Amino acid sequence: MIAFPLVALITVLAVIEVMVLGVLVGRGRLRYGVPAPATSGPPEWERLNRAHLNSLEQLVLFVPLFFAYCFNAHLSSGIALGIVFLVARVMYARGYIRDPEKRAAGAALTFAVQVWLAAGAVIGLLVKIVRS
Repeated sequence: MIAFPLVALITVLAVIEVMVLGVLVGRGRLRYGVPAPATSGPPEWERLNRAHLNSLEQLVLFVPLFFAYCFNAHLSSGIALGIVFLVARVMYARGYIRDPEKRAAGAALTFAVQVWLAAGAVIGLLVKIVRS
């Protein structure tokens, strides 16, 4: 069955996205002269750093919700939501790095996916509990 590998692939891609942003933050430290452990610097570097940190924060929410939804609510729609999440995070990071005002669409889409995953996971789990 290809479903589990797709769930795993989406999860790994979400982690890789955060890793790539981490590399960009490290390179940005050199480019913008922000020595570690400083957490403030030029606005360009701060946008890179904030996009990375926000992506890490969202990953912590996404992974358990994604797995709970996929295996307790609906696998196919969970996979589709996972793909939408990946696209939303790229939209968010690209927008924020360029201009903080341009992060709104990615942020809203990320939030919508997480709300859907959370609601679906709770409903799916409750149905399974009641039926058992």
